[in-house]
Amino acid sequence: MTVMTAQPPLPLNPQDARPVGVAAAIVEDDAGGRVFVHGNLAYAWDGGDCAARRFAAVSLVRIKAATQLEVAEAFAVRPATVRRWEAQLAEAGVAGLLAEPKGPKRKSKLTGDTVARIHRLRAGGASYRGIATETGVSVGSVGNALVPTEDDTPHEEPCRATVSDTSLETETETETEPEVPVLADPVDRGVERVLAAFGLIGSAPPVFTGCARAPLAGLLLGLPALAATGLLQTAHTVYGELPNGFYSLDTMLCESVFRALLGEARAEGATRIDPPALGRVLGLDRAPEVKTIRRKIGLLAESGRAGDWIAAMARRHVKARPEQAAVCYVDGHVRAYQGTRKIAKTHVPRLKFPAPATVETWVADNAGDPLLVVMTEPAASLAAELRRLIPELRAVVGQGRRVLVGFDRGGWSPALFADLDAAGFDTLTWRKGATADIDEDQFTEDTHIDEHGRTHTWALADTEVECDIADGPRAGQVFQMRQISLFDAARTRQMHILTTRRDLTPAEIRYRMGSRWRQENHYRYARLHFDLDSHDTYRATDDDPTRMVPNPAKKPAYQQVEKARRALDLAHNASDAALLVAHCPQPGTSVVLTNTMINTINAGVHTAQTALDAARAAHQAIPARLPLSQVNPGQQKLDTETKLIHHAIRIAAYNTAQSLARAIVTATGYTRADDEAHTLIHTALTGSGDVIPETATNTLHIRLDPLPAPRHTAAIDELCQALNDTNTVYPATTLTLRYSIKSHRRPHTNY
Repeated sequence: MTVMTAQPPLPLNPQDARPVGVAAAIVEDDAGGRVFVHGNLAYAWDGGDCAARRFAAVSLVRIKAATQLEVAEAFAVRPATVRRWEAQLAEAGVAGLLAEPKGPKRKSKLTGDTVARIHRLRAGGASYRGIATETGVSVGSVGNALVPTEDDTPHEEPCRATVSDTSLETETETETEPEVPVLADPVDRGVERVLAAFGLIGSAPPVFTGCARAPLAGLLLGLPALAATGLLQTAHTVYGELPNGFYSLDTMLCESVFRALLGEARAEGATRIDPPALGRVLGLDRAPEVKTIRRKIGLLAESGRAGDWIAAMARRHVKARPEQAAVCYVDGHVRAYQGTRKIAKTHVPRLKFPAPATVETWVADNAGDPLLVVMTEPAASLAAELRRLIPELRAVVGQGRRVLVGFDRGGWSPALFADLDAAGFDTLTWRKGATADIDEDQFTEDTHIDEHGRTHTWALADTEVECDIADGPRAGQVFQMRQISLFDAARTRQMHILTTRRDLTPAEIRYRMGSRWRQENHYRYARLHFDLDSHDTYRATDDDPTRMVPNPAKKPAYQQVEKARRALDLAHNASDAALLVAHCPQPGTSVVLTNTMINTINAGVHTAQTALDAARAAHQAIPARLPLSQVNPGQQKLDTETKLIHHAIRIAAYNTAQSLARAIVTATGYTRADDEAHTLIHTALTGSGDVIPETATNTLHIRLDPLPAPRHTAAIDELCQALNDTNTVYPATTLTLRYSIKSHRRPHTNY
């Protein structure tokens, strides 16, 4: 039997050729390139001939000598680029494969004089946006003019490469920024911790170490917005400094806000965050532990000045955003309690029944951002809290400024409306109780365009009404108000809005009243992301036993009065029916009514009237209020100071997130900002990046890692430019924050 020996095939391709699949090979050098198919020269091009090179790549795919992926890998491009070349060849022939030079298609506005002027304005402290407005160029052009280049002389390229033509090696080149070690160890602070344990130092200052890929570097994006809330400055004004220790007041507040932005607003949330990772953005070796956080917050609570702190923050907020304080919304928020303490019960709207709870009164601005919060006395009405808040609101908005105060039906009180008007405030609320509908012919269509450019149209009627004042020193008087009635054919009754503002259009009054739900959005968002209803402390104290509270026996007595009144009405109906029968005998008969017969018919009425008089007397004999010791002995109340301190931190965290989200809408070109701004900000805040301190220039560079999608990276890049214009200094240091984000690198292959 003959056996054939196996021999390797003869090499048909040049030795320096790179394989393209199993049938082709490519050779490229300075002189150009050549493609071999089964050892035969099929395509060739000279150096710089981009069209011939692209034609060879498309032809290999067309004759099925190699797949798109194999051709893309051999020609150092992406598969999508090969597909684009094929489409261009099919549409315009070889001429479609010619590369157009990239860059400006017209003469640049950055002339020598313009660049020199930009440098002078920047040296004078002007922002990028201010320079762009002054010189008539874009913000990006301002940045390009201020970036020094090694060679500004233009030069010709034989074949200008597009982004998709660049090699994979070129795409993976490192950036020119200074290199820093990945996850570098922070500076050892052991000596300072020992000194702090003996109270020998006031606090440990932030010290940053150059670190790449710091896990929570994105949190530093929130510092400019946090500085605008005034949380740190007002805390120093109200509290001064903490006692000697390792962690300063600035560090504790920044840590609390950072933790809240990560969704862990409670102190126990520190156990779910890596202490060294959070310590890197605080400039320390590690973040404080739960017991340290509670102890430091407890020191602040001992001073009892949390209310002054929140009021100072509110005044700063109004001063920085006066247009948002033109309207203030006031509403109560009920926080249910599930512990074992004996806490007063109140109606919980979300549960639909009374339960142990505490009540807070919140004040928000026109945009729904929280301004002020106070703890409400148990069983106090919204009208009573509004009257109590009048001096604090005046201190916040300033003297002489007339602000529109909006609230729901819980604050209905004509006496309160008169008090607000006398104090220089306008009222905006829904009308409460039954009232006559407005004739349909009085309704007209009114339109309002909101701050986002959206148009709202309603059928409204504008009338004047008088409200009777039944209590207080103004009892018996009437208070005249403007009524805006809303007509909706789908509803069973009309809705009426009362206000004392007469300069606003009816449509704007309707829009402002509907905007009160922004405050409800704050409750919902803060409950989900900032643990608004959590119990930040387990401390409780005995309630004031001498405090006068509503008498619970008053309600059953009043129910007896109502029951007797209904019985009297039934007796009257029965008596009228009997008298009607007696007065209307059968035809052909006569009846003589005597006093005895009438008394018998009215006997039920007399009995019911006597019962009603007795019920009223019993109801009036019961005192409306009693000392707490008689109604609910042993009642307790939760610690309010600690809760208010945490509320101040939550207010700052919420306003920080809101400011960043608004910056995405107004300062970037992100097309889906209205729907995705908050999600994008959350992704950026939890992202990683490089932290690079430069002591020579007193600068702290935050270089964020790119986000998953290129459009997200581009939006954060524009946000970084806007944040750089604020020139924010890191708390307790002289380091100016400078933000940037690494360019988004697209994948090398596309499967």
